[in-house]
Amino acid sequence: MVQLSIDKNSQIDSGFVLIEETVPGGAYWSGVIKRGNTLRITDLEGSRGVSMLCYNADNAIERFNAADTAKIQFNAFLKQGMVLYTDMGRILFSITQDTSGCHDLLAGCSNAISNSKKYGPGDWKNSRDNFLKALTRWGLGKKDIMPNLNLFTRIAVKPDGTMEFREGCEKPGSFIDLRAEMNVLTIISNCPHILHPNPIYDPKPIQIQIWKSPAPAADDLCRTANPQAVRGFTNTDALFLQ
Repeated sequence: MVQLSIDKNSQIDSGFVLIEETVPGGAYWSGVIKRGNTLRITDLEGSRGVSMLCYNADNAIERFNAADTAKIQFNAFLKQGMVLYTDMGRILFSITQDTSGCHDLLAGCSNAISNSKKYGPGDWKNSRDNFLKALTRWGLGKKDIMPNLNLFTRIAVKPDGTMEFREGCEKPGSFIDLRAEMNVLTIISNCPHILHPNPIYDPKPIQIQIWKSPAPAADDLCRTANPQAVRGFTNTDALFLQ
């Protein structure tokens, strides 16, 4: 078996990269990450936030469930070694590497109203509209938009339940690696986090790479993290045994 080559700076050997694209600030991206491949999202210039939705590409009725992802792992803030669950208890993605450590499941995404309140009148791109545009290309629509994952941002929940943005997660060059555990339809909106305090609309570009990653080892951190993860992977792998 050919082994993946990643250098000390976490650069992927170009021979393993299948797709590489830059997504400008305010733009969106969508595509299917095939089971066994890894999606790397890199913060190129200090991200203002990246919103993401994902679905079972073979049956889009099954999709990412933010509540279960937080509940099963007792954490609403994702990091390396954790996974993204579907609403059927299966695994969409494993977080195999993460140099950011700033990702939340709570705050939702920007929309036209939130943007107009923050930035004033103008045609500011927002994640709600980006999601809808991207989903339409795949035969999906408004009813398929569910609570999303936010990357490269951190929030805090105050004692009264309100949320506030914590600055300091804008780290150019940080990235997250998401290994697909099924064929995953992925929708990414590169718009500022709904709670980001900057009153100037200035989303930064991100890089998308899809690469052929090695098969997980027997002691893979994500697959062996806890009994719930083991069960989730058992249910997921069963889809591909026939």
